Amino acid sequence: MDGNAGYGRALSRAFGGALLFSFPLLMTMEMWSLGMAVERWRLLVFLLLTLPMLIGLSYYAGFEPTFRLKDEVLDALAAFGVGFLLSAVLLSIFGVLRADEIGTQSAIGKVSLCAVPAAVGALLAGKQLGERGPGEREKAEAGALGELFLMAVGAAFLAFNVAPTEEMILIAYQMGPLATLLLMAASIGLLHLFVYQLGFPGETRRREAGGFSRTFVAFTAPGYGVALLMSLYLLWTFGRTDGVAVHEIATMTIVLGFPAAIGAATARLVV
Repeated sequence: MDGNAGYGRALSRAFGGALLFSFPLLMTMEMWSLGMAVERWRLLVFLLLTLPMLIGLSYYAGFEPTFRLKDEVLDALAAFGVGFLLSAVLLSIFGVLRADEIGTQSAIGKVSLCAVPAAVGALLAGKQLGERGPGEREKAEAGALGELFLMAVGAAFLAFNVAPTEEMILIAYQMGPLATLLLMAASIGLLHLFVYQLGFPGETRRREAGGFSRTFVAFTAPGYGVALLMSLYLLWTFGRTDGVAVHEIATMTIVLGFPAAIGAATARLVV
């Protein structure tokens, strides 16, 4: 009974975390439009690739202690379920989902896109809204690959909050080559500052791994590369790269890479 009660409390926190992390996007018109417009196969790829990310995130920051792959998978699926349910209910309340729209491709698209950040929030609720169980935080001492994975999650999450907006395209259109290079330099500089200088979680271990230059090579450069890859992937998912020249795609990726780099740098604040 205690185990069921504990899981019930964790699930309640999961709904709270899902709401906290997803409501800005649930109330964003571009998300509703993209839900209707995004190609179904791209949406399917997006959801399929999200699942292993949630499984990995469950290992480091699930809403309950887990130590077996089966548990991680079940928690990831539970988080997905929380995300879909919360998104469907709130979009219906907001009038975005009409009764005659239920079950259509348009409705599925809207709910699916909003369910992803909600699912991430559901998993992160254990750290943000609850307490950690004894012994489970040994898993948080991630190695180099684990740190890159967490950076990718942080980059994807923060970039996802602005990737659907038209402003990303407008900013890229307004920027010249020099401004683009300056933004890239600022992204790398901030990323390195966050992971090495500001006392954020994980900094001590990074310092022990080497000095300023080694930290740049081991964490900052790969982290920025991950941020750019996640940015390009999101732009592709939302169809922003279709019929666009290569240099324009590169500029949009660098623009979106700015919030993605900050998300990568600050991932340990929430994971």
